[in-house]
Amino acid sequence: MPDFILLDFHWTQLLQPQWYIDNGGLWFILFAVFAETGLFAGFFLPGDSLLFVTGIFSDNLVKTGLGLDLNSSFLHLVLLGLVISAAGILGNFVGYWFGKKSGPFLFERKDTFLFKKKYLLQAKEFYDKHGGGAIVMARFLPIIRTFAPIVAGIVSMEKKKFTYYNIVGCVAWVFSMLFAGHYLQILFLKWFDFDLKEHLEVIVIGIVLITTAPILIKLFFTKKPKSTPDISA
Repeated sequence: MPDFILLDFHWTQLLQPQWYIDNGGLWFILFAVFAETGLFAGFFLPGDSLLFVTGIFSDNLVKTGLGLDLNSSFLHLVLLGLVISAAGILGNFVGYWFGKKSGPFLFERKDTFLFKKKYLLQAKEFYDKHGGGAIVMARFLPIIRTFAPIVAGIVSMEKKKFTYYNIVGCVAWVFSMLFAGHYLQILFLKWFDFDLKEHLEVIVIGIVLITTAPILIKLFFTKKPKSTPDISA
């Protein structure tokens, strides 16, 4: 397993998927996925791009992280998908439990560096609009996926229902990102002689733009309802 490089660390490296690959391998990836979905302080972690890059390095991660060589890239992807999905599912359960225990307190809490109430309100609005399906869709939306399970706990969503949507959403998110990273790497090499491993910064920027587009569109282009003028005066 690669050594952790702590003396030359800067917090911005937490936004770079390659840093997790180089300094913690599979175990650091598992922690990042758990933290992003289970701890509200993990909302800034690069979940989508991290999984995409994990798919690109899947063979090496299975060999170094789990000490296995299944002689099949497909089986390596499936194994990674199952292990990482377990971390994400567990993370969501922690978020759900936390929301159920401390929901009212969170809505009264003041903003800090690691907690922004506006994200909690956005997640609640998203949940109110989409119901249980929000737990699945939230997996593909940065920030929202961190707070969606907390909101589900706050509104006391039925545990069996939450468990179902939690598993479906996490498996769909993890496997789609892993397989996309792995097979797009092969496709780009074969068709365009373009090695994604050498252009990871482009991947990160592209995925961030794609996954945050719905949020940005809603933020900047959704018309706010006009306030009704007070004519009683």
